[in-house]
This record gives sequence, C-alpha cells and structure tokens, in this order.
Amino acid sequence: MHKKPLSALAMALLMAIPAQHALAQSTPAMTPAKKELVARMIKLQRPGVEAMSRAMAEEPAAQMLDRAAAVLPARIEPDKQEAVAKGIQADTKKYLDEAVPLVRDRAVALAPDTVGPLLDKNFSEAELAKILALLESPEYLKYQKLSGEMQAALQTKLVADTRGGVEAKLKTLEAAISARLGINNAAAPAPAPAAPAAKPASK
Repeated sequence: MHKKPLSALAMALLMAIPAQHALAQSTPAMTPAKKELVARMIKLQRPGVEAMSRAMAEEPAAQMLDRAAAVLPARIEPDKQEAVAKGIQADTKKYLDEAVPLVRDRAVALAPDTVGPLLDKNFSEAELAKILALLESPEYLKYQKLSGEMQAALQTKLVADTRGGVEAKLKTLEAAISARLGINNAAAPAPAPAAPAAKPASK
C-alpha cells in the first residue's frame, strides 16, 4: 500500500521543527534579574500599547463614518437624515464600547510574549537598567507631563499662523471639486482647522 505523500504545508512544518528546536536550545533563558527589568519596561510601555490598540480599533469605524457622511445626503430624505445620523452614531458608539476594550486587553496580554523577547534579544541587562533609570527618573516624568502642554501650545500657534493660507486653499479645492461634479456650490467655505481645546493645568 502506497503512503500518501505529505502536502507542501506539512513538509514545511516538519522541516521547521528542527530549526525551532535548535533556536530554542541556542537562546539562553533570561536571568531572573533581566526578566524583572523587561517586565518593568513593558509596564512603562503600557500607555503606548493601549493608545496603539485603541487607534487600531477606531480606524475602521472612522473610515465607515466618513463613507456614511458622504452617502447620507444622496440616500436619505432630508427630513430623515438627522435621525439616521444619530442612529449611526449610536451604532458606532456600541462598536467602540465593545471593540476598544477587547483589542486593548489583548494587546496588553500579548506584550510580554512579543515585546519581551525583542527587549531580551537586543539589550543587555546593563543596558535595560540604564534605560529604566532614565524612564523612571523624576526629570523624565516631569518632561512627559509637560509634553501635552507643549504640543497644545505649538498647535495653537500653528493654527493661528496658517489659518489664512489654509482657508484660501480649501476654497480653491472646494471650487475645483464642485466644478468637476458640476455643482454650483453656494455653501459657506469649509472651516480651517480649529485650535485645540485648552487642557486643565496639571498640578
């Protein structure tokens, strides 16, 4: 009786086993001290991990909202558009309330097994200790607290300095798009980017 030949996928998996075994044998386990340093590094990165995962969950919803806003005027009668828009907003909020925690919690859970090995491979115990000394220093924590205020100050000045130029370019873009679509657009010009809302001063 002839044996059934292995599939290409099965062959690839079998060939990978010895290589993975050799890699596992050649990679020394982390010392307890280094393991503790890596854990501290991952803990410090948690806000960034949560922000990344939130953006990942929000991006597809934002794209859908953009498409809905473009389609709504053409598909829905004017007297029903407000109700439909509110329904879409409610649907989107429900998605975000469910998806954001799901992706965030999974990202936090995956970080030790994904980020941890990279830190272990690329940094020595001494290097990790030096990085942590910087990241946990009072001076760096003070700088982090100020970063939001610095960004807001730059954004406010940037909007003030570029508003005139941006408004003119938006009018030109709006006219060009309207002309291509054959629309006589008498609507008010699109607004320039708004200044960021003032943040409460940190204590």
